[in-house]
Amino acid sequence: MKQISKPKSKVVRRNRLIAYTFLLPNILGFLIFILIPVIASFVMSFTTWNGFGKIEFIGLENYKNLFFDENFRISFINSILFTVISVPITLFLSVLIAIALNKGIRFVKVFRTAVFLPYVTATIAVAAVWQLIFNPSMGPINGFLMTLGIDNPPGWLSSPSWALVSVSIVYIWHSIGYYMILFLAGLQGIPNYLYEAADLDGAGAVSKFFNVTLPMLSPIVFFTTIIGVINSFKVFDLIYILTNGGPGRSTHVLVYDIYNTAFKQFEYGYASSMAYVLFMLILLFAFFQFKGQKKWGNE
Repeated sequence: MKQISKPKSKVVRRNRLIAYTFLLPNILGFLIFILIPVIASFVMSFTTWNGFGKIEFIGLENYKNLFFDENFRISFINSILFTVISVPITLFLSVLIAIALNKGIRFVKVFRTAVFLPYVTATIAVAAVWQLIFNPSMGPINGFLMTLGIDNPPGWLSSPSWALVSVSIVYIWHSIGYYMILFLAGLQGIPNYLYEAADLDGAGAVSKFFNVTLPMLSPIVFFTTIIGVINSFKVFDLIYILTNGGPGRSTHVLVYDIYNTAFKQFEYGYASSMAYVLFMLILLFAFFQFKGQKKWGNE
């Protein structure tokens, strides 16, 4: 006998309507501000358009030109260097600070707030303060170096050799609080009996870190590494405010180059192709990271 399904009650239909109503703004926001622009920029990467004239389809020409573009090559190398400098140091210092603040020291909440505060501080305020700190003639860093007998301290933000390193220092200081919170949450989830067992085996602090703490933190390390690389490749605001891509092209990174190409040179198709190369670069890193996580990660 065929079973007759019961009609849905008015309460169920009303609850679903309420749920969809609450979801609708987020869905519309995702479609209008994320999905549609992403698809449009992908299509535009195969065209040439200055924002006013006719859109001309040119196939893979934009992607071919990237191989011979000196600006793109310099910005690509600078992005890699910035990531290599900033991400490992940020994660390493975040782990050390999280371990220190995970212990029952006095005023621990004050220290946690102090470390996290730079992350929630406006970027323009951070950049303005560090511009004063890095000032070659009146900054406290060079003043301190001169008291040590260094007659010609670095020019920092005004030096082509030191500008990228200087921005990396600011980025590390600005970001470290966010990763510290993540590692702190991971540390508080490690069972105490593991450390007690290590104590019974006679393990020291270093041995416990590498054999207990680090393996148990591997999911957090995996997550923070991916997020750290993505964020470092997306850096723009600090560079725009601190150096404006200079001196010369020493702090030109991919996102800054994309910005210049799109909104100063009005080459929207070419800028879109650069953006998708950046996307593929991050996607490849994430792919290999997920592959490697199966070998070294602790589920």
